[in-house]
Amino acid sequence: MKIKGSTNVVALIGHPVEHSFSPPMHNAAFKSLKMDYVYTAFDVNPNDLENAVAGAQALNIKGFNVTIPHKIEVMKYLNEIDEVASLIGAVNTIDFKDLKGYNTDGIGAVKAIGEVTNIKNKNVVIAGAGGASRAISFYLAKYGADKLTILNRNVDKAQKLADDVLASGLIDDVSSDDIKNMDLKDVDILINTTPVGMHPNVDDVPIASAEEMHEDLVVFDAVYNPNETGLLKEAINVGAKPVYGIKMLLYQGAESFEIWTGKKAPIDVMEEALRKTLGF
Repeated sequence: MKIKGSTNVVALIGHPVEHSFSPPMHNAAFKSLKMDYVYTAFDVNPNDLENAVAGAQALNIKGFNVTIPHKIEVMKYLNEIDEVASLIGAVNTIDFKDLKGYNTDGIGAVKAIGEVTNIKNKNVVIAGAGGASRAISFYLAKYGADKLTILNRNVDKAQKLADDVLASGLIDDVSSDDIKNMDLKDVDILINTTPVGMHPNVDDVPIASAEEMHEDLVVFDAVYNPNETGLLKEAINVGAKPVYGIKMLLYQGAESFEIWTGKKAPIDVMEEALRKTLGF
């Protein structure tokens, strides 16, 4: 990659950012399409967030990805927020053309699941009620899920999310329950947004066992390290259809790429770079 005076810059901001897999994924995409772009990462202290956004504008940076802890706070410094990102209450992508914020996490999950089944008219259960669950829930509602159940150990937190999604008017049937009461008998799609099974705790007990699943179930685990989590192993054991967390990482990145550049993301190239970086 040759950095020139004309090279366009996009970047990730967060605190910390050293763990990110985004730079190799995006730089592989730019190289594949022979685009004069480079993707890097900036560790931005929360106290410097406003200055970072203003500085990026002054330096003609084209776009940011935004990660913890800035996804909510950064909204204060933007001119416009995408409708669904506003409902979610967090952004992970900024386009500096119009200083607009987006949230591509949810669409990343929808597109990952879309490789296996359509979201429309499906009965979906989501385990977890944090930021990832919130982003995915609103996009599931937007793309036509018929019924949504949010499960969490803290039922009040799950109910708050359920109420917010219901209030959006995008879906009519949203409920909450304790994660211990999981019932998958009539469920089409199970989504895990909890950290259960994430490296290094790969031997943690999955949120659901093969005995609770059925072969028509689609099981998506947002955890991407390891690639085949305990939950997905259980799904495979019963003949259910697994959707791997790396796919959400891939598609949310591809959506950001297309927002910044206006070009179709080279999905295969980006996935190969991700797998190489993650070691699988």
